[in-house]
Amino acid sequence: MAIMRLGRVEVRCPNWEKSIEYYKNVIGLIETGRDDERVYLKAWDEHDHHSVILKKDDSAGLEHMAFKCEFASDLDLYEEKLNNYGITTERVSAGTRLAEGEAVRFILPTGQTMELYHDIEVVGNGLSLVNPDPWPDGLVGIHPTRLDHLLIAGDDVEGAVKIFLEIFDFHVSEQLVAGENNDQTIAKWLFKTNTAHDIAIIKGPHNGLHHFAFWLDEWVELRNAADIMAKNDVMIDAGPTRHGITRGTTIYFFDPSGNRNEVFCGGYITYPDSPTITWTEDTIGKAIFYFERELNERFTSVFS
Repeated sequence: MAIMRLGRVEVRCPNWEKSIEYYKNVIGLIETGRDDERVYLKAWDEHDHHSVILKKDDSAGLEHMAFKCEFASDLDLYEEKLNNYGITTERVSAGTRLAEGEAVRFILPTGQTMELYHDIEVVGNGLSLVNPDPWPDGLVGIHPTRLDHLLIAGDDVEGAVKIFLEIFDFHVSEQLVAGENNDQTIAKWLFKTNTAHDIAIIKGPHNGLHHFAFWLDEWVELRNAADIMAKNDVMIDAGPTRHGITRGTTIYFFDPSGNRNEVFCGGYITYPDSPTITWTEDTIGKAIFYFERELNERFTSVFS
């Protein structure tokens, strides 16, 4: 029984047509399907049908996030654990959304809708599984390799973190704390794979989405991403820069609907026995933006 990775995010897009164009031609995601109110997209090196869903809506924000499980039977096991923990769950029927199998849905203490799933249509990454080239033809825009992580917000950070640690066996890679005894949590970065974080949770508005991030392999790709953003008049929030937390290099920017994106590369490898790194509130500027060592107001106050 195991969660394997962050599998998908569904985000609401009031600026529907411009958001579709942006994610396809600026970010460089590949459209794999659509229905009346959703467009389904994937990064080029992902094999599953989609990892990003754009939902037509009146307001921006996170509709749901979903983690992929190793086995279909994991849904029953995790649902039992959640119910025993006092969390109400519901089943999402196969076919409710395009190319998706059954899922278990519940609400985190921070307000976000989360799903667990196993079955999804596999479409491949455009490369042969025998003697492949390193990338396929026809890539456009920034063309990240995959969906990497997301940062969500809410008041009950510890309550949400506890679910990830005790039910889903995540680990804390880093934490930002406050208070005279450093006993007040501002944010925690959690991992299940071997990256520095698969999800982070920060004190903030209930059911808030701070950003979701795409992975780039090298710093030069991050620089090229900044050029593509500038060329397409994308609103950059911060970067290119480096994090103290996770050590990753980064750019933050907004889609046409007001959802914050990130492109991210670098960082370090984690293992279940990796120690937790702690940052104190007096170093928050250095922790978040290592080069600048200070935060901008928009970065700390704008959520969708």
